[in-house]
Amino acid sequence: MRKWHHASLAVALAAAATLALTGCGGGGSGKKDDKPSASSSTGSKHGGTSGAAGGSAPSATPTAVLAQLKGEAGMTVTINAAVRDPGGFVTVQGVITNNGDETFDAVDWRGLETELVPSGPSVAGAVLVDPAGKKRYYVLRDTGGMCLCTMGLTGIEPKENRPFFAQFPSPPAATTEVEFELPTMPPAKITISEG
Repeated sequence: MRKWHHASLAVALAAAATLALTGCGGGGSGKKDDKPSASSSTGSKHGGTSGAAGGSAPSATPTAVLAQLKGEAGMTVTINAAVRDPGGFVTVQGVITNNGDETFDAVDWRGLETELVPSGPSVAGAVLVDPAGKKRYYVLRDTGGMCLCTMGLTGIEPKENRPFFAQFPSPPAATTEVEFELPTMPPAKITISEG
């Protein structure tokens, strides 16, 4: 009876260890560049983001600084990347920082177009300007009219940072220098890199 009890305990412990190791594996493919699904990139606690033209919002914000825009109420927009994708669009990524003393809602950054109202407080009003080609590129929209950009930019507390992204149609391949414009902020020159 005693041997049977020890054998049962050993089997139970082995099964528990196997389950624990299986749970830690993550079930991934082992690739380091796996991207989150569209459902994991939408619906964050701050209102989420629209899916990107390539499927989902960018998963990480680079740390290089291409430009910094400083505007009203102590708000700073730092642009970390502007990458041209072979699919025909440019993704701009960065960080929004509230250096002011009050909570900030990005209502004015949505732009004035009536069609952009459903995007709510967002960077939907951002524009890439190609001065040499004399063209303006507006934030892309999905089939429902929502911007392909970070939405839900409300309640940004003092000293808080929020990542953002916005996707635009790609200027011609020869165009690498553009201006990034956001309502209420001064324009900034940025360089587009190849993805």
